[in-house]
Amino acid sequence: MVARDGSTRDRSTRSGGQTARPSARRTGPLRRPSEPAPAVPADGLVVGDPPPTARLAGVLLVLAGVVGAAGLFPTYLVIGGTEVPQSAGAGSLLAGLVVPLTALAVGGGLAAGRVPRFGLAFASIGGALAVGLLLIELYRASTSTVRPGIEVIAGQRVLTSAVDVGPGWVLGAVALGLTVLAGVLTVTAWGRTVMEDAGSLDPARPALAGAAVLLGVGSVLCLVLPAADVPDRIVTDPTTGLQVVVEQEGPQGLLERPGLALLGGLLLAGAIVLCSVLAPSLRPRLAAVGALLAIAVVVLSAGLTGLRDAAVSDELEWTLPGVGLLLAGVGYVVLTVLAWRLRPSPAR
Repeated sequence: MVARDGSTRDRSTRSGGQTARPSARRTGPLRRPSEPAPAVPADGLVVGDPPPTARLAGVLLVLAGVVGAAGLFPTYLVIGGTEVPQSAGAGSLLAGLVVPLTALAVGGGLAAGRVPRFGLAFASIGGALAVGLLLIELYRASTSTVRPGIEVIAGQRVLTSAVDVGPGWVLGAVALGLTVLAGVLTVTAWGRTVMEDAGSLDPARPALAGAAVLLGVGSVLCLVLPAADVPDRIVTDPTTGLQVVVEQEGPQGLLERPGLALLGGLLLAGAIVLCSVLAPSLRPRLAAVGALLAIAVVVLSAGLTGLRDAAVSDELEWTLPGVGLLLAGVGYVVLTVLAWRLRPSPAR
């Protein structure tokens, strides 16, 4: 009995030792250091796969940018037998490339599926603004001869008595049409696009909206009057020596033109104010950035065009509304940068 008990104790001891060794191997060498958790964006940005209509809107923006940039080089219009190009120098080319290059960059990102609501917001606001611009272009090429008037196109003061369409105008009109079509597609793609953040911009949205509305109203007031105008002439009477101020006919204002131009001017003015109210409220934060960027490039391009017209022509001078329009464009750029930068610092 003693031997049996001893052998039993030995077997139990050996079996206990055998069960202890595997447990030591499982708790020792098999333990691995914990891996660091994946980094989460500071503003909690969540991006889903965009729908095909969103990518198609991005492709249309890319095409609009390419076509719009190509339209700067050939003849824009032939007015009274005079060919009028849109890019007469480096300044003209810079003013004309602001909108196409921005549309090309944003559209490329949207077509690739990166931060889709940023591109969709840019396309929707840009499409709304392009409707009025397209109607103004249609007026210039078709019905501007019904009531001839003085116009300033690419720094040249011309009388619209006879107007022929050039390839530059055709490409520019196609680019505006593609922009409008991209804006229409965003209406169907917006609700099906997943992109949200933690609301880091929410505390600053009221201030951004107030500043954007002020800039929108100021931009419309500046657009009503020409950005570059013909200065008044002082004539001295040789017999009496009296000096008389003689007003010269200058370019027509945004709301002084009839027909399609008047409708386009009203739509453009209303779209600038309405989009300025809407843009800061879009979610997520990058959607507000895209919307403000779309307004900024249109207003800035208009301001640079007025400065270009006054710089390349000896008959024109830069007006106070032209200065205000350029400052409004810079102000929109500042708001866009603020909306982009107002976010919490990355968590350590």
